[in-house]
Amino acid sequence: MDEHNTTMLKEFILMGITDRPELQAPFFVLFLIIYVTAMVGNLGTIILTKIDDRIQTPMYFVLRYLAFIDLGYSTAVGPKILANFVANLNTIPYNWCAAQLAFFIMFIISELFVMSAMVYDGYVAICDPLLYTVVMLQRVCWVLVAVPYLYSAFLSLITTIKIFILPFCGYNVIGHFYCDSLPLLNLLCSSTHEMKLMILIFSAFNLVSSLLIVLVSYTLFLVAIFRMNSAEGRCKAFSTCGSHLIVVVVLYGTLFFMYVQPKSSHSFDTDKMASVFYTLVVPMLNPMIYSLRNKEIKGALHRIWKKSVQTFYLKFSVECMYNKLGYRPLFILHG
Repeated sequence: MDEHNTTMLKEFILMGITDRPELQAPFFVLFLIIYVTAMVGNLGTIILTKIDDRIQTPMYFVLRYLAFIDLGYSTAVGPKILANFVANLNTIPYNWCAAQLAFFIMFIISELFVMSAMVYDGYVAICDPLLYTVVMLQRVCWVLVAVPYLYSAFLSLITTIKIFILPFCGYNVIGHFYCDSLPLLNLLCSSTHEMKLMILIFSAFNLVSSLLIVLVSYTLFLVAIFRMNSAEGRCKAFSTCGSHLIVVVVLYGTLFFMYVQPKSSHSFDTDKMASVFYTLVVPMLNPMIYSLRNKEIKGALHRIWKKSVQTFYLKFSVECMYNKLGYRPLFILHG
């Protein structure tokens, strides 16, 4: 290996989503709307499921951590994309690139298995409603959330460390809009066959195993739906399952396209378009589908809003009353 190959890189250059100047502003507005919507939706879901006593159930416990994951991996990628559009400087420091890769891998793997846990929870609720409180105990919910987090953190550390302990060849241009494993492997000097095989095996295992849980659960859903006597109940269940399937198809479809496609058809330009869906679009869709279409979440949002308005009105009324009397109480002065 020559001296150039052992040069320590201080930063990488991200190619970005597009190199056409006329598309920079429209893309910035589009991705800003998507990212802000994802942030508000997922933060709102986390807060509502935490503070509202009426929705402290296993389903909303898992949903809270799904929202946290969506918030995590969209934030690992989204702000850097927006900054690159504004500053037109697509560089990222070496250590930040490693951190972005680590967090992204951890959150995206967690997403697969926590979403599978959500589907399993729904299966138990529909197919075995009488046993729901027995099956979905608090410790079971913690296992469904903690195991994906630990497993994904382990894989994330292994992948990131194995990539960044290897020498780069001095060429620091990443053909992507964030630090992903496959584009980084192309910049390494040493043989990457072993690393690519490891990523392929783990990616296939994560996708196939989590997808099997989803497919089996949805198959049992359909069986339970067709056994319903009420036509209205069947329509409602189909509507719910259909909206959830949109997220499943978008997430798994783009991930299979990215990591399990043949090498001969691999193109980083098409990968970038696919990556937009699972890095930004899916985190935006999840709170819309799992939360805003849910009557209990809407009820919790209405209760919180009503309570906030009543509190503000009460405080405003008391303040007006004391202003008329010519003095203000201590709780208003210091509130």
